[in-house]
Amino acid sequence: MKSYRQRLEFNTRDRQEFINITSQVEEVLAKSGIKEGLCLVNAMHITASVFINDDEGGLHRDFSAWLEKLAPYGKEKYQHNLSGEDNGDSHLKRTIMGREVVVAVTNGKLDFGPWEQIFYGEFDGKRKKSVLMKIIGD
Repeated sequence: MKSYRQRLEFNTRDRQEFINITSQVEEVLAKSGIKEGLCLVNAMHITASVFINDDEGGLHRDFSAWLEKLAPYGKEKYQHNLSGEDNGDSHLKRTIMGREVVVAVTNGKLDFGPWEQIFYGEFDGKRKKSVLMKIIGD
């Protein structure tokens, strides 16, 4: 069994952003040479997420509105912010949207269902962040 590791780096323009990283993941998979196995894609920051869903703008706006209702931004709202931070909401949003995804690799391709794409979700942006990819298999 082989393994391949690479990081993707992001510097988002907005505090909250969803970025389709499917093509970048596919490029790394091709570089790995692995044809059968698993591909882990993991947000390396406690205020960011990686998730799989449809690449549709209305859905992404729905995610943003829904997350803001569940965990609204605001320094006075969270015990975490008493430490001097202002990102208590971002930690909760990350927990809701998830830390990582694992995708099967078949014949050297990501083995997706219809419409599935991989997204990086940023909830405390405007600074450098990264995603770890670890691909294992043959």
